[in-house]
Amino acid sequence: MKFNKFYIAHYLIALMFILIHQQQSYAQNYKIDFYNSSFDFSADSTFLVNFPSDINEAHVLDFYDKIKVSNYKPIINALLNYKQKYQLNDWIYYQLIRKTAQELSPKELNYGRYTLYKWFLLCQSGYDARLAIGNNQIIFYIKNHEDIADIPFFNVDGNQYTCLNYHDYGKLFKRDGTYIPLQLKIDNAVHDFSYKVTHMPDFSPQNYVNKKIDFKYNEKLYHFKVKLNNEVNKIFANYPGVDFETYFNIPLSKETYETLIPVLKENLKGMHVIKGVDYLMRFTRYAFLYENDDINFGKEKRLSPEQTLNNQYSDCDDRAALFFYLVKEIYNLPMITLLYPTHITMAVQFEKPIGDAILYNGKYYSLCEPTPQKQNLAIGQLADKLKNESYQIVYHYEPQ
Repeated sequence: MKFNKFYIAHYLIALMFILIHQQQSYAQNYKIDFYNSSFDFSADSTFLVNFPSDINEAHVLDFYDKIKVSNYKPIINALLNYKQKYQLNDWIYYQLIRKTAQELSPKELNYGRYTLYKWFLLCQSGYDARLAIGNNQIIFYIKNHEDIADIPFFNVDGNQYTCLNYHDYGKLFKRDGTYIPLQLKIDNAVHDFSYKVTHMPDFSPQNYVNKKIDFKYNEKLYHFKVKLNNEVNKIFANYPGVDFETYFNIPLSKETYETLIPVLKENLKGMHVIKGVDYLMRFTRYAFLYENDDINFGKEKRLSPEQTLNNQYSDCDDRAALFFYLVKEIYNLPMITLLYPTHITMAVQFEKPIGDAILYNGKYYSLCEPTPQKQNLAIGQLADKLKNESYQIVYHYEPQ
């Protein structure tokens, strides 16, 4: 049978169209367990872009040229819909981004590709994220204007960009003059990233364990059985040193809250407010073992209130945060945080000041020491070693 050139050309064009259409329509389905729910998404084959192990500007730009014309919108829509449905703060949303990138390209197989996926997904989610390369490493920054300590950052046009992945390199991370920012800006990637966590995700109930906490107050022994989840420590494993207001106000997860706060409220029922705050002060002071961060973690690390409950040891920063959270949640009183050169403590505003109160903004605050001291300090008393030390007020809480 003979075919003329017209039919052969028509057949080849049709075949190419079918092959291209099949490639564009092919998608792989993924399912990620994210705390107490699952994140389901599909990644189009065009979104699966290769990246060599050698990290340089040309390879990064080639990756971007390919992924920007891929069918990436379904996965972005899935991420943003999930974020909205579960009210994820930026830091928790970033944990979802990390898990998604890990599913697409495991970091242990190709760290550069994994990082580029995180960067691209965050940018397409609206965040202003930037890249820098050097020493065959790829560094990942996000625009943030909060007071963040202990992580590298750089400034561009008056904007601060904090590093999200320096911890992955550990001692291999180089500080000055090594990493050159890429001149790569994605349209609509303009939003700041916030480290504030005001809503914790729901965790799977079966992943909680009971922790027994014993505490004696006025010769009476109190027993607590608090549900705790190690996922909380994982969430904050690489969390930076945020300001006091931010980490003081990180809430407890639902299960932990429901097994601690109602029990405390029941124990405090019938007590005068001052005695109740004294109870909370001594609970925070004596129900947990003390150790400084250098010994406990090998560096300075601020724990959220739930992490303090979860960890075996904690220091004065951690106890101040826990005491603040408990007083705020149960009594919602005005408070200030006093930072000394080697210590941090709290003061609470009552109807009438107690002891050597602190005058701040025209109001008196009574000292409440939540960390063990050589002296058995009551409300209104300050440790002798601090009486001649200067301090600054680093946080002031006023109930709305």
